[in-house]
Amino acid sequence: MEQTILNEAQLGILRLLGRMKNVEQVSELRQVISNYYAQKATEEMDSLWESGQWNEVKNKGILKEHLRTPYKYAK
Repeated sequence: MEQTILNEAQLGILRLLGRMKNVEQVSELRQVISNYYAQKATEEMDSLWESGQWNEVKNKGILKEHLRTPYKYAK
């Protein structure tokens, strides 16, 4: 079995989890992390919009995209 080596960021999160006393605290931390990544995604989209790499035409175009992976049914 291959062993996974954790980096410092991952170890830091594990240390935080080790201090959690109950499920509610873990849930709150999960929400904080989720909010962090949502903010980063928003900032990146704002940057793309301001630089002209993203616009209303692309916004409307992506609504028509079908991005699901097709299912392959067994015969």
